[in-house]
Amino acid sequence: MKDGRWPQLDYAADKAVIETCRAYLQVIGKLPTRARPWCNHSWHLALRVVPRGFRTYPVVAGQQEVELLFDCLASEVVVENSDGFRGKLAITGQTVAEFHSGLGDLLGKAGVRIDISGSPNEVDPAVPFVMDDRGRAWGADTIRRIHAAFRSVDRVFELFRSGFVGKSSPSHLFWGSFDLAVTRFSGREAPLHPGGFPNLPDRVTREAYSHEVASAGFWLGGGGVDEAAFYAYGYPSPEGLANAIVTTPGAYWHGELGEFVLPYAVVCDAADPDALLLDFLEQTYAAVAELGKWEREDLELPSVAFGEPYDVKAHRS
Repeated sequence: MKDGRWPQLDYAADKAVIETCRAYLQVIGKLPTRARPWCNHSWHLALRVVPRGFRTYPVVAGQQEVELLFDCLASEVVVENSDGFRGKLAITGQTVAEFHSGLGDLLGKAGVRIDISGSPNEVDPAVPFVMDDRGRAWGADTIRRIHAAFRSVDRVFELFRSGFVGKSSPSHLFWGSFDLAVTRFSGREAPLHPGGFPNLPDRVTREAYSHEVASAGFWLGGGGVDEAAFYAYGYPSPEGLANAIVTTPGAYWHGELGEFVLPYAVVCDAADPDALLLDFLEQTYAAVAELGKWEREDLELPSVAFGEPYDVKAHRS
């Protein structure tokens, strides 16, 4: 790793642990889905990358607030509430059915009476949690390494987000697709999305893409790209995007996905990984915004020093 960051990832070797982690996060994700008011584009159910793992937003349970932490450093789920309760569930590679049962018991001890039953989203087949008794793989060192990669990506995504005054999502982890994403909006409505994602209601997809976006993200592999990689796309995809010139070393247009792709390994091996990734984010966004005829002068900010507000008067002059 460079300076303790950007660890090596191996999708083929890590795949079993990745699938286990995704399966467990699907169970955790049912809590904010059912216990928080709907926030535009499903932002309420996303997880935040934090120093120890992946954390839910707080949910209201009776007279208290509760949050869950998927602790990648200790391989455990931590449940905390505002009354001072703190309980743990060890992650050992147990079946999803066992994980679901254990988490339900732990939530009950924390005073949470919210149903977390159901099935995973965006996978096929979607085996109900209580019926998923397949053997699962786990590796404490593997999940620490994966989390370290997510931390580094999240840091750069948040830096990229800072250069935009228009509507922008946080950098957040969607447990259905298991990808970290950051999205910018033009402010204009988009055509109705066709939907069609497996085991995800079309009304959810259509609300997520109700307005024009330039989106970028990171996932650990799969779906036609058998390595960890970054992606970037626009919805609706502006005409000519496939032919846009993106000069970031290693970046390419993936025709089947309809997205720009940059292998994580290229970033990891770069002399300055942060700068290379930021260049990919900026160039692909610019391609979407220019071809989509976004009002860029009203949406973008100049670079500023850490902790300093930008000069509004200078920006408008």
